[in-house]
Amino acid sequence: MDGVTAVPLPTRIPHGHTARRLEWVYLPPHIRGEIERRVGSPVVEASSRPSGFTPGFASVLTCADGSRHFVKAASQKAQRMFADAYREEARKLALLPDGVPAPRLRWLHDADDWVVLGFEYVDGRAPARPWVPDELAAASAMAVEVAALLTPAPKGIDRAVDEFAEWPGHWDRVDHPRAADCAALAARYADVVDGDTLVHTDIRDDNLLVRPDGTVVMCDWNWPVVGAAWLDSLFLLIGPRGDGLDVEAHIAAHPLLASVPPESIDVALALVLGYFSVSAALPVPPTSPHIRAAQAWQRDVLHDWLAERRGWPTP
Repeated sequence: MDGVTAVPLPTRIPHGHTARRLEWVYLPPHIRGEIERRVGSPVVEASSRPSGFTPGFASVLTCADGSRHFVKAASQKAQRMFADAYREEARKLALLPDGVPAPRLRWLHDADDWVVLGFEYVDGRAPARPWVPDELAAASAMAVEVAALLTPAPKGIDRAVDEFAEWPGHWDRVDHPRAADCAALAARYADVVDGDTLVHTDIRDDNLLVRPDGTVVMCDWNWPVVGAAWLDSLFLLIGPRGDGLDVEAHIAAHPLLASVPPESIDVALALVLGYFSVSAALPVPPTSPHIRAAQAWQRDVLHDWLAERRGWPTP
């Protein structure tokens, strides 16, 4: 379904190795003990997962009884923002119905100044980078399945119209030759992104796992909103577009995207382009040294993609 274009956008981002994370040995003894109590066996090996852009603990734990578990943890004192995010992720995961291709949350520890989430272990790996057509097809099929399972959306999640309300205003802060055109597109976002589907919104390679049978599951449900059913399917394409896949052919054959008016896709791209343009210009946090480079790369991918779709000249 998808071919390769002539111009992938080069990047030096170390995909799969972008996070600086806490290691098992540095967790407080009482938290290590609590985790072992929860999983039911002493931990004999901890394999940190260095993908993503947060500094919290995130490891696959192998136990003496042979079981494996995925555990995330953050200190409420030292990593308050991430502890709050993990707590919110647990709340939102509890809203997902059975059957959604996402790791199941088994338990939550929210005490002793720590937030710890215990997940079922999923035997899988991140999609290859650069993206390859077969894995994009599998991830895309998963996104379509999730959209069907999560329509109508469970209650308790904010709407995309409200969550994205400030994003059109980003264009007031961006020095861009087409800023006025992009701002005009983004200003029309409300009618475009509205809908009744729970949308993950953070669907990219470091939040996906490809299982041995080729199917894909989606992790890190921190930022879901209620919006248009096709949004995840579009957001998924940013990385593949930058890696050189023919995403326009993908859109034309897609069960959700093919029926979306081209202008609506451009509105969504302009909205997200503004967000990444502003985010990439922020200072680099010491706990996440690659996040701004990743945001800048996505900004540049979206810029070239939108310019191509609109027929705007590019340098």
